[in-house]
Amino acid sequence: MILNDPTAYQTATELEIISALLDLHNASILELGCGDAQMTRQLADKLAPAHITATEVDRIQFEKNLGMEDQPNISFRFGGAESIDDPDDTYDLVFMFKSLHHVPDDLMTRSLCEIHRVLKPGGFAYFSEPVYWGEFNEVMRLVHDEKLVREAAFESLKEAVDSGLFELKAEVFFQVPGTYETWEVFEDRFLKITHTKLDIDAARYDQIKQAFLTHMTPTGAHLLKPHRVDLLRKRA
Repeated sequence: MILNDPTAYQTATELEIISALLDLHNASILELGCGDAQMTRQLADKLAPAHITATEVDRIQFEKNLGMEDQPNISFRFGGAESIDDPDDTYDLVFMFKSLHHVPDDLMTRSLCEIHRVLKPGGFAYFSEPVYWGEFNEVMRLVHDEKLVREAAFESLKEAVDSGLFELKAEVFFQVPGTYETWEVFEDRFLKITHTKLDIDAARYDQIKQAFLTHMTPTGAHLLKPHRVDLLRKRA
């Protein structure tokens, strides 16, 4: 397992990576840290799982998610990865999309043990994490510098494999194309958030804006967002 490999990237969407690695048809799925449930909806709409339980620790976002009534095969739950309210051997698949690094350092190992516990033997845990590299990261690190927490998340995954808790089935590096038509679109998406408290003064705010605007074109800012997927398997 490696933290980053600049030579290994492919351009793809998250859904394309998932489809290449896993069969979700009729699967029971747990998603931890679902945020605004964009990926949850894509999984439910495109890949036909039996059911998705999606958890979120941000109370404001969780309350918003409860208003999503057009997805009968999705259930929303308030809670974190360190204490999963399910019996042993419940799920075929567990997903964490850019959320493991938000788990406090002292709870990461416990969270991975909880994921292992609720997976069925032979079940998969899919961890997609942003990589601290590239032009998009140069803007985002001004918003919230996540270098240390991303490294801690990677080390927790590596330890889970090295210790024998999971076996590594695949490690994939990919970049997701992202287009932000205006500064306001980017601002709404990354600065007006409730899940993380941002300590940004006026000078830093302007620095972020100017860094973003260097990428603007007549059709918006087009940025590639680097990710690493670690697909782990619970031994049967």
